[in-house]
Amino acid sequence: MPAKSTNLISIEHLKSSEFNYELPPDQIAAFPVSRRDQSRLLIRDSLGNLQEDIFRNVAVHIPEGSTIFFNNSKVIPARLIFNSSAGSRIELFCLQPLNPPEYGSSLISRGSCTWECMTGNSKRFKEHALHLNVICDKGNLALTAEKKALKGNKAEITFSWDNESVSFAEILAAAGNVPLPPYIKRKPVPEDRWRYQTIYSKIEGSVAAPTAGLHFTDEVLNSLVKRNIRPHEVTLHVGSGTFQPVKSEFVREHRMHAEYFEITAQTVEELSVLHERVTCVGTTTVRTLESMYWIGAKLALSRDMPEILHLGQWEPYSLNECTPEEAFHALSRWFGLRKDEKALASTSFMIVPGYRFRMTDKLITNFHQPGSSLLMLIAAFIGETWRDTYEYALKKGFRFLSYGDSSLLFNPDVDFR
Repeated sequence: MPAKSTNLISIEHLKSSEFNYELPPDQIAAFPVSRRDQSRLLIRDSLGNLQEDIFRNVAVHIPEGSTIFFNNSKVIPARLIFNSSAGSRIELFCLQPLNPPEYGSSLISRGSCTWECMTGNSKRFKEHALHLNVICDKGNLALTAEKKALKGNKAEITFSWDNESVSFAEILAAAGNVPLPPYIKRKPVPEDRWRYQTIYSKIEGSVAAPTAGLHFTDEVLNSLVKRNIRPHEVTLHVGSGTFQPVKSEFVREHRMHAEYFEITAQTVEELSVLHERVTCVGTTTVRTLESMYWIGAKLALSRDMPEILHLGQWEPYSLNECTPEEAFHALSRWFGLRKDEKALASTSFMIVPGYRFRMTDKLITNFHQPGSSLLMLIAAFIGETWRDTYEYALKKGFRFLSYGDSSLLFNPDVDFR
């Protein structure tokens, strides 16, 4: 008989106002520090003690011989600027592909593809189609953006172009702008092309950077190797919803955005024999590993083998649990039956206080927006002491949000397997 989930917590009365704090505008980093690993590091250990360091020394604060996971998703220059025939500036922010629906396939499309886009100045988007001349390495081309459906500030846009030797990824590289978050009140500069990107990014698809990884340099990665800290990678494509504040009074009323991530048979096999919780670089990595556990738990407990793997927003709070070994062995069986080496899954899982982490022991992360779902994840990870941690960081002049400083947080719950 599987164990009943200890995650059956009441979120009925959890209010978003419980996660607010005063963030002075001058502590929101508009630019990164000159060298990635020179950012400041705030360490909060499992007993709640705080200490400061520089990020280049992060490895000495992580146990020797442990395991660390990174999100290797790569940011695409997802903002395209068009001008209507009336001269209005229309911005199309590519959020997720619709046809083809898979990121990789859509980015290598030649001739046309369809995306869900956020539309800037949408009231001026009255024409059926917009046009843009693009200059790229393979010559000039005419890009057309055809509006298929419009709902609020989001639209279904079909892009087409007259040079099929050019992929959509190459068009974005030539004409797209870096999708800096809305709280950075400036236009992108050339430096953002590589600074708003981790040095280990590989798989294109994110429209926001997994910013916890922006502090890593080759030297820092080598320092992990010297301490026998084993690196692993996952891929979760970060959506624009990561910037969306929780506006509803009660957290239960917030609709969490879905994000897509890759599961590989190799990663599942590695996790199935892991006997310790891990260090995660960023909240996206946490969300990926915790979602993988619960997807595996669903497979283990139901014995169903669905074609599509998805985890709903509140599912883990009512599911029975199993051991991580059982969860990842079930995922291994799923891969074995499909005879695939990787699969695309999605998660809407929202981590809030009361959640008990199955896979994550330590978290490297930046300082997050007031009232955000990311801050709720932090509150779930370190408990009410998040307030003292953030008050300390503010008082000591740490820089906040995407281009800001970093923290290394230890989960006080040491129970594992």
